[in-house]
Amino acid sequence: MKTNKKMLVLAGDGIGPEVMGQVRRVVDWFDRRRAVKFDIQESLVGGASYDKHGTPLTDKTLADALSADAVLFGAVGGPQYDALPFDKRPERAILALRKEMGLFANLRPAMVFDALVDASSLKPEVVRGLNIMILRELTGGVYFGEPRGMEKLPDGQRRAVDTQVYTTGEIQRIARVAFELAKKRGNKVCSVEKSNVMWTGQLWRDEVTKLHGAEFPKVELSHMYADNCAMQLVRNPKQFDVIVTDNLFGDLLSDCAAMLTGSLGMLPSASLGAVDQQGRRRALYEPVHGSAPDIVGKNMANPIAELLSFAMLLRYSFDLQDDARLIENAVEKVLASGMRTADIMSPGAAKVSTVVMGDAILRELDKQAA
Repeated sequence: MKTNKKMLVLAGDGIGPEVMGQVRRVVDWFDRRRAVKFDIQESLVGGASYDKHGTPLTDKTLADALSADAVLFGAVGGPQYDALPFDKRPERAILALRKEMGLFANLRPAMVFDALVDASSLKPEVVRGLNIMILRELTGGVYFGEPRGMEKLPDGQRRAVDTQVYTTGEIQRIARVAFELAKKRGNKVCSVEKSNVMWTGQLWRDEVTKLHGAEFPKVELSHMYADNCAMQLVRNPKQFDVIVTDNLFGDLLSDCAAMLTGSLGMLPSASLGAVDQQGRRRALYEPVHGSAPDIVGKNMANPIAELLSFAMLLRYSFDLQDDARLIENAVEKVLASGMRTADIMSPGAAKVSTVVMGDAILRELDKQAA
């Protein structure tokens, strides 16, 4: 038996339960065929939690997340929750989980499978072979800085404030993850900020440069302004290996990079905390796509991003590299066979449902394990 780890499954809202259902089938396959076993807990989160408990994240679910070896997350939100107070919105659940679990490093890979080169809006020669990693700082910056809020002014206008703030320690810890990742990839890091107009950007550039010189001089380091990076991602994305940036810019740039691949339904992510003295690292894994309320219940959702998120869970939380590659290879083989869900459909391909895509991936896993 390779592992018997505790995993919390939070399917959430919208298509979350549908794509998570396919992952559970793969988890069961690993239990039967690879002796990779998990102690699985399930809980409500987001809108589903609000409907039952009046809050998007209960204290019990948060406690379970803090004690789990890894959390596998689906999606949250939907138009039925748009009128809720800000602190009751489903999206507050994922922000709270990131903050309370200390998940400061968000890994967003953007890779193009050969079979999906034509799905990108860019020319095939621009994206063929693309494999980059965007590393986003996740618990600081403008999304969490204080002061923040909204007030009414004496003249009747309203004034809103969000504060961008970073410390030396916050910058150094995310930069260290970037350099360590790069050493296992293409050995290149591009640090992205706006040091030309922002004090936090200047501090960011200074601290990344210092850390590079002190601990990672053999890794190639470059710096780029965030607006130029957005342009370069659609001009020449293969110039990058690892991009490290702050919370706000990472939010924007990672979605930009995601669409280079042709579909948000293809992309996983990992959010990692610091390694503690026992060598344990809290982690949450989730697909990049949202809850997609327009296709809920239609058996149309693409389960691949959730499956690849599970592969990242195997790799980064449990060091099961071979098992992670099994999933990735199975996905690649199925796509090469011409099967497509609606979001990645192309002329001449076979359009399949969520469940049929899951069936095909399980068959491919069987072939690899034979």
